[in-house]
Formats: sequence, structure tokens, C-alpha cells
Amino acid sequence: MPVFALTDEVVFPRPELATPEGLLAVGGDLRPERLLLAYGSGIFPWPVQGYPPLWHSPDPRFVLPPPTLTTSRSLRQTLRKRPFSLTLDTAFRDVMSACSEVPRPGQDGTWITDEMLDAYTTLHELGFAHSVEAWQDGRLVGGLYGVSIGACFCGESMFARVSDASKVAFVHFVRQLQDWGYNMIDCQVKSEHLSSLGAEDLPRRQFIARLNQWCELPGVPGPWRFDSATGAIEPLTLTN
Repeated sequence: MPVFALTDEVVFPRPELATPEGLLAVGGDLRPERLLLAYGSGIFPWPVQGYPPLWHSPDPRFVLPPPTLTTSRSLRQTLRKRPFSLTLDTAFRDVMSACSEVPRPGQDGTWITDEMLDAYTTLHELGFAHSVEAWQDGRLVGGLYGVSIGACFCGESMFARVSDASKVAFVHFVRQLQDWGYNMIDCQVKSEHLSSLGAEDLPRRQFIARLNQWCELPGVPGPWRFDSATGAIEPLTLTN
């Protein structure tokens, strides 16, 4: 399969033309209109330092419909203790920066480049990118971020500096999305972390069919805040 070279025109090749590894195209830029078109088409950037943007659409796709969220017995015990204060859209850039700093097995460095950090901060300011923050004693100890397209949330990355911080944040967030009528969380590629929470592979063809349907539904405008029903508590003091 060829890898397509993008130009300044904001268009993408069809996702099914991606290589078996999921690489679809190279080049272009990370301006908001291109990123939003990408996510709405089942494509996402996965850059490598020193190279033009690389655009992917893997098959199968790893997804979590909110009703299928699974919590282990130990995680449920942690949730009952409520060890963290949780917020939405309070420290987006800090969360994204923290995700870039967490060592990950099998990865040398990070795909969250300075260009990505600036581009997604812009999407956040426009109301499309969102973050979840977990705080403990006023310190940011976990969280995640991603992009909202219609009634679909496209997760990008998460981090934890304290055990279970990202899982607790994710569980509350999934419950909130379900309350808001969101139908799918795109987790991109398989991970054991998200497998344990109920995410499963979905053939790309089916994923894109669902994406096309749910992208047309109205989402919740930003900035986001937890509803009181989630049980999340906003901390009084926020520090890094």
C-alpha cells in the first residue's frame, strides 16, 4: 500500500487505503480544520520527532462504548474511597505535558511534540479538546485528554503519578459522557490498561460507520464541568 503525501489542501485519502500497520499519509499540518476533519474521518496524527506529521487509521480500532465500562473489584474499592478530586478542562496544557513525560513500555520518547502541544491547546481553546484532571493534596497526579466530535470522544493519552489516578479519572469521565449521551470513546489502538476497563477491538469499517452516525449528533459545548451526579469534587487549591 502506498503512503499518501498531503499538501496544503485540507483533504485526506480514504482510511481503508492505509497500510496494514495503519499508516495512511504523511505531511500537511496540525491546524484545527485539518485535525477536526481527521478525527471526523477516523484518522489521527501520531507524529515522530524530526518528521512531518504522520496520519494513521488502524484496523481494527480500539473503542469503548460507555455502557460497557468494566471496573475490577480492587478499582471499585478505590472508587469508594474517593482518593482524588476530579475536574474537567481546568489544566489542559498541564495534562498534555504530563502525558508527554510519562515513560511508556516499548516507546523511546514521546509523540506529543511541541507542535502537537500547541495545536491541541488551540483545539481546547476552541472548545473541541478536553482534559480530565485528578488532584491529590492540591497536586496534579493523573488525567487524560482528547477531542470531542459530535457524540464521540477521541481519547489521545493519559498519565498517572499516583496508582489508579488515571483509572479513577477515566471511570468518572466515562460515566459523565454516558450521562451526556456520548455513544463511543475511541481509544485508537489496543492497550492492556484500557482492555481492563472494557475497551474492545472493532473492525475499522464498522468503526467509521458508527463514527459517521455519531459525529452528526450534537455534543456538549466546552468548557466541560462534571455534573454533581458523577460524585466528582472540585478542589479548592490547584497546583502542579
